[in-house]
Amino acid sequence: MSYQVIARKWRPQTFDDVVGQDHVVRTLKNAIARGRIAHAYLFVGPRGTGKTSMARIFAKALNCTGGPKADFDPNDPLCQSIADGTFLDVIEIDGASNNGVEQVRELRDTARYAPAQGKFKVYIIDEVHMLSTAAFNALLKILEEPPSHVKFVFATTDPQKVLPTILSRCQRFDLKPIPAGLIVERLEKIAAVEKIKVTAPALACIARLADGGMRDAQSIFDQMISFCGSEIAEADVLDVYGLVAEEKIAALAGALAAGDHKKIIEIVDDCDANGRDLVRLLVDVQAVVRGALLDSIAKGGASDSLGHSTGSGQGATELTTEQITRMLDALREGEGGVKLGLAEKINFEVALLKAVEASRARAIDSLIKELSALAEEAPLAAGEGSEKKKT
Repeated sequence: MSYQVIARKWRPQTFDDVVGQDHVVRTLKNAIARGRIAHAYLFVGPRGTGKTSMARIFAKALNCTGGPKADFDPNDPLCQSIADGTFLDVIEIDGASNNGVEQVRELRDTARYAPAQGKFKVYIIDEVHMLSTAAFNALLKILEEPPSHVKFVFATTDPQKVLPTILSRCQRFDLKPIPAGLIVERLEKIAAVEKIKVTAPALACIARLADGGMRDAQSIFDQMISFCGSEIAEADVLDVYGLVAEEKIAALAGALAAGDHKKIIEIVDDCDANGRDLVRLLVDVQAVVRGALLDSIAKGGASDSLGHSTGSGQGATELTTEQITRMLDALREGEGGVKLGLAEKINFEVALLKAVEASRARAIDSLIKELSALAEEAPLAAGEGSEKKKT
């Protein structure tokens, strides 16, 4: 048997295999169990979160032996045929390359014929937002009143480009980015079956890189197996993808909080010398500062979590919510220069130093309030002094 990449080999085959989308799984299962199956569904979400996989699983549930049923056997020949892409009544269409009105008219004409193998004809249109306006309009009538044996499942990463007239005819499900913890759990299971030794920090790095996408995480894991063999350590992931270790990110965040310009430059020099991705490092630092901002809000106005994040816990600088907000805003404003500027390292250093200065600057409105308060208190103090002299 030819080699299959991990992302395909471990693709979810049943509703129970789907990770991090419990709200969608529960709704579809209940709809099937209660016989409330709609004629059109729209799955929305970032890449690699399970939109197309969910559509195929739903098609299996509708066309399995004895179906529709949510707890189908994945080894059922009909389900296997759908998984292999040989089932005649499950038609997958790429919206990016079949986006013309002629293709939709052909779909509309063939949809009227009865299913050849199963109970339902299921049309899965991926990246449906790529269809032209004319194609959308050609789809409207059959989408509103399709034959009873036809079901439509649309998937998109950009729902704003889908016509409102299409959206109003579909049940919409928003798939969320998958939490890093669930990605790590899934990769641990894969590693155990594939007999790969991988450290917990390495899995955490892969989950951080994947940014909520299970497919991305599996692809990264696959590449790391090719690079390292049967044993993967955190340093390997950092080297291949130019990531910075969490401890160093925390140290940089602590230096920002303390206003330690020398330490900031030292860390940046070290990261640059080791070929680390400074754009990614900026994003990671922003995440740490955002965590400190949420901590300060929870504590009622101040936080020293940036200093404590370095691991020392001593002499941590306490920053107010306002200071952390200004620091985060300065880091955000520096993104463009780091990403698009000609001197990436210099722009990165400038962004960090500006963030330090911004956190220590006084907001003009609060300064005006303080000066106004002092101005109001001065005449009163002068009046009290003159009364004391008279007495």
